[in-house]
Amino acid sequence: MPGLKALTACSRLEKTARGITVGVLWLAGANLANASTLTLNEALQTAFAGNPDLAAAQWDIGIAEGERQQAGLIPNPEVSWEAEDTRRESRTTTVMLSQPIELGGKRGARIDLASRAQDAAGIELERKRNALRADVILAYSSAQTAQQRLQLSRESLALAEHGLRVAQGRIGAGKSSPVEGTRAQVQLSEVRLELSRAERDQATAWQQLAQVMGAPFPTSVTVQTAAPRITTVPSSARLLERLNETAELRLAKLQIDQREAALGLEKSQRIPDLTVSVGSQYSELDRERVNVVGLSMPIPLFNRNQGNVLAAARRTDQARDLRNATELRLRTEIQNTLNQWQTASGEVDAFKQTILPAAQSAVDSATRGFEMGKFGFLDVLDAQRTLIAARSQYIQAVSETTDARVRIERIFGDLAVSP
Repeated sequence: MPGLKALTACSRLEKTARGITVGVLWLAGANLANASTLTLNEALQTAFAGNPDLAAAQWDIGIAEGERQQAGLIPNPEVSWEAEDTRRESRTTTVMLSQPIELGGKRGARIDLASRAQDAAGIELERKRNALRADVILAYSSAQTAQQRLQLSRESLALAEHGLRVAQGRIGAGKSSPVEGTRAQVQLSEVRLELSRAERDQATAWQQLAQVMGAPFPTSVTVQTAAPRITTVPSSARLLERLNETAELRLAKLQIDQREAALGLEKSQRIPDLTVSVGSQYSELDRERVNVVGLSMPIPLFNRNQGNVLAAARRTDQARDLRNATELRLRTEIQNTLNQWQTASGEVDAFKQTILPAAQSAVDSATRGFEMGKFGFLDVLDAQRTLIAARSQYIQAVSETTDARVRIERIFGDLAVSP
């Protein structure tokens, strides 16, 4: 079967990959130690090579391959020896070789079920790789956000310090009240507290990224600060057309096939197996050896495996309902996520094109006006707080855009390479 050949090739590739995991991890650690900036591709490569959960999941391919091999084996023959009478001169001994013969297609049903499990192991590994990729991108994005918040906190600190110097200069010249200096000092203290929180959040984000990658990196390493890789929101209709291609829905469909194969196996168990025996019997009393041939088969009078057949049939019905529930959940999640993505993208554009430039212009105008005595320091503080809040909201909008994209890619995989 083409599917089994593909899975066998996949299994060989997985074994080869596991064989070089240690070397890849060593090289990844060396690269991280020597690099000053961690890129997303480096983070993904390190995670695929060193994440312990993915490494454990890769063994499922070999496990399924072994179970498929075991399912195709025929029962072992059985040898027996019997002695009638304990007296040597009248004892009769019998040596028998018995071979069970499976009837009802049991071996074929076992192979079919194990093959379905082998296919499911491959799809499950694909799903876990998609999930790991999404986790790495999300953790990397969180590290980017924390890094940007820290940078903005430092810029806000410089802005507050500049405001304090301006206020102190006007107070020293007798043009402003000392109250304005107090307000400027309070603003500076608040910004310093925000800077401390930003430093703590950045350290936490780095730790989470290192955990997902499966390989720690030095705290001196930074991540690239860049806009989301995909700025255009995909079409809802186009994604829903590809819903059956997703690993999660394919796995749900394959689980139906598995339950149907299990039902076929339980039905085959209703037919009893035949045991063929051949042997030789020797009588010490008659000094004669005779051949012995036997056939045996259980009588399915009471136990016809009817309970297990019923349970397997109900599990098949359950798998169909679970598949429908999975499709409904994915459709709802895709639509809601695309709406969030569209809204967040609009917010990002609004901040970049209008809000942030206007807020920065307001700060510059208020500061110049205060220096010239046209505005009070409250106007400067208000403009500074507006700019700081706008920057924070912009970062949050970018983070929501990335989060929505990651949720979609967790379902479909990498959108950048998808058809």
